[in-house]
Amino acid sequence: MTPILQTKDLCKFYGSGENLIKAVDHVDIQIMPGEYAAIIGKSGSGKSTLLHLLGGLENPTSGEIWVDGKNIAALSEEKLAALRRRKIGFIFQAFNLIPSLNVWENIVLPIGLDGKKADESFIRDILQTLGIESKINALPNTLSGGQQQRTAIARAIAAKPSIILADEPTGNLDTKNSDEVISLLKLSAKKYGQTLVVITHNEDIAQMADRTIVLEDGKLV
Repeated sequence: MTPILQTKDLCKFYGSGENLIKAVDHVDIQIMPGEYAAIIGKSGSGKSTLLHLLGGLENPTSGEIWVDGKNIAALSEEKLAALRRRKIGFIFQAFNLIPSLNVWENIVLPIGLDGKKADESFIRDILQTLGIESKINALPNTLSGGQQQRTAIARAIAAKPSIILADEPTGNLDTKNSDEVISLLKLSAKKYGQTLVVITHNEDIAQMADRTIVLEDGKLV
């Protein structure tokens, strides 16, 4: 089986000389299709930088990043943006919902930006799986943290990406909501055949993963 995500000698450095920060330092990882991988490490270990590199949100200093057989480090900005929209769903700790749009509009917006038509029955199925089907007309500021996070998950899954990248997806939630959100993420990834990569500080969440990748000072441990 070919990895769906792979890095080869991946580096991301900031600054120079005495101020050089090696956020990601010669990292080689392989993640297989359908795998749930957790990336863990202390604050400042390079976890978020690695996730942003995997998702094409940042450019590497050197090395290769392969997404579904393509070296994205070599793509133009336009092609990279298209690949992100079609292949990768992002979930951020801050939810990143648009306040003036309701739940349904937030979910279908990225699909519309890609010039595609939303698969409404598929999205309703996701909403039912996530338990927010009654909230489709609600604005984000009327939702609880857990409901906002579920909306962000639905948005990430709605375009049917093959990869979901989640950066501390439960960072703003209490334990009960955290467990629920991760269970839902796992359930939806399995149900829709997606690969799931989650950054977390939470040991319990890491233990639910198929595999744990540990980073320390930008290096794999």
